[in-house]
Amino acid sequence: MKRKPSISHDEAVIRELRDDPEFAAEYLRAALEDDDEPGVLLIALRHIAEARGGIAKVAKAAGVQRESLYRALSRRGNPRLSTLVAVTKAVGLKLTVEDAR
Repeated sequence: MKRKPSISHDEAVIRELRDDPEFAAEYLRAALEDDDEPGVLLIALRHIAEARGGIAKVAKAAGVQRESLYRALSRRGNPRLSTLVAVTKAVGLKLTVEDAR
């Protein structure tokens, strides 16, 4: 019996993000709620960027150098707020703030 080739977790998430645009918003919202690990937001945004045409395309739309965006959206990245806003806009999303009470 032939087995289907397996794919990584990251690739599975990217495929789901590509196939279901509403999932992307929920995925980013859940990442924003993770107060313990801020890097989760960056990885989630990177997955969404990869699903929405790739890092190079999103970087161009956001007005950011591709290499800089790769660094900014890494687990250890430390992007400016302006970069986060530009990238979320480039992928068709926006960051919002809610009352935490």
